[in-house]
Amino acid sequence: MITEVPFPVMSREPDAEGVVGTWFVNHGEQVAAGQVIAEVQVDKISLDVEAPVAGTMYQYVAENAPIKQGAPMARIDT
Repeated sequence: MITEVPFPVMSREPDAEGVVGTWFVNHGEQVAAGQVIAEVQVDKISLDVEAPVAGTMYQYVAENAPIKQGAPMARIDT
């Protein structure tokens, strides 16, 4: 089963974009549910993102590449 990990909505602006500042898990690595997988940033706000499920991590976006809030930033195959 595939679980998509959305970029968190951190701004009230509907078209606001953010970036993944740092990935803490590499593409293809195993993750545990609740494990911090990335730090994301919108404007001057940063937030840690946790894996919602355990499985194999696949990244959709590179560090510092713009991404819309709510868009999938990764997937986890269980």
